[in-house]
Parts: sequence; structure tokens; C-alpha cells
Amino acid sequence: MWTRQHKERNTGRLIVPALTVLFLSYFGFHAYHGEFGIYSKYQLQDRTAELQAKLDAIKAQRVDLERRVQLLHDGTLEKDMLDEQARKALNLSHPDEITIIRSPDLSN
Repeated sequence: MWTRQHKERNTGRLIVPALTVLFLSYFGFHAYHGEFGIYSKYQLQDRTAELQAKLDAIKAQRVDLERRVQLLHDGTLEKDMLDEQARKALNLSHPDEITIIRSPDLSN
């Protein structure tokens, strides 16, 4: 009588663990790199810090401009401020003065 011996294959035992590894890797990848993942959170924090720095610079510029406007109001008109604004607008100076021409600084 002929007997056929079956050798058990281990491939059937590896299907469920392999699918589990693929499932976990897919969701792990997207948890880190996805639109709402960990990496995106760090990018948003960097962007927030950058925009906060710009906001602080703009607020400082606004405070400076408000201070300069306050000096031009009636009752508190400063002669130096008036003289500076008139010379800048008319592009004039006294003959005995030394004029230093500066390029406008766009960062301030």
C-alpha cells in the first residue's frame, strides 16, 4: 500500500501575521506623515512661530507709527517732527546743513 506523506507548510501560519504587519505599517505611516499626523503638527508649530514673529514685528511698527502720528496732533505738535516731515515732503534743507541721504529701509 502506498502512503502519501503530507508535509505541513508554514505559509498558512504566516498569512495572518503578515496581514497584521501590513495593516499596522499602513496606519503607522499615515499617523506620522498624514495630513493630520505627527510631522504635520511640527510643521504647523513652525509656521505658527514664524507668523507670530511677523505679527510681533508688525505690532512694533504700528506702535512706532502711532507714536509718530501722536506727535503731529494739534496741541502736542512738536517743532522737530513738523520740521522733519516738511523737509522730507519738500526735499529741502538749509544751506548751512549737511544732508545725509539714506535709502528707505523696507524692513522697519
